Amino acid sequence: MSVLEGRVALITGGNSGIGFGTAVRMVEEGAFVYITGRDQDNLDRAASQLGENARALRADVTVRQDMQAVAAQIRAAHGRLDILFANAGAAWYNTIEDLTDDQISHGLDLDLKGTIHTVQSALPLMPDGATIIVNTSITKDMGLPTYGVYAATKAGLRSFVRTWMNELRDRRIRVNAISPGVIHTESYEKDMGVDGAAVYVKRVVEEIPVGRVGVPEDIGNAVVFLASDAASFVNGIELTVDGGQTQIYAGHN
Repeated sequence: MSVLEGRVALITGGNSGIGFGTAVRMVEEGAFVYITGRDQDNLDRAASQLGENARALRADVTVRQDMQAVAAQIRAAHGRLDILFANAGAAWYNTIEDLTDDQISHGLDLDLKGTIHTVQSALPLMPDGATIIVNTSITKDMGLPTYGVYAATKAGLRSFVRTWMNELRDRRIRVNAISPGVIHTESYEKDMGVDGAAVYVKRVVEEIPVGRVGVPEDIGNAVVFLASDAASFVNGIELTVDGGQTQIYAGHN
């Protein structure tokens, strides 16, 4: 029997990258999966690839009413939500000298406030014993130049996971974090260009003991574990999925 058979899941930012890779794995394991995103074309493509056990809903996590509408649609169709993967977010790169108010606000809104909106909207649908997984990042512990606001928001999410685990203990809702390392998604080529992405991957592989960068399904496998009954005694942790990079990281970028 598939480990998520019959369960209903929601993945924000599920139309590409880590979110889509996780959606693929959850569908394979028997879940009905809702994905959200802001780009309708990407949502339509993702939904087509995921098949009949998935549905795409256009929503912006920074808009509370959008996430409330997502919850209302899930309630109407299924009446409950068993698994929430709060994944939506984005990375950007500016030193302290260059940060603008708009960039700071964007980071806080998307990664922090957006995750709060997502969890608040989903909780009324979640039965006792449900599970929440929040996407953080290894960058929050590494002090990488230009990652300041992004890393800070991810550190804030790690703190939320501990707090929410304790606040939801009477409902037995488990709350955990997933901390991805270098995961090669389509955003690499978009942000760096094809040649730039290839150069970056070749360089960073030298820092990863398993000898490769990750793929979205690597995170999907870990999220499926955290969402499954096999992790029923796992609560409040941050599971790092980085091929061992942070265990030997020497402070260079």
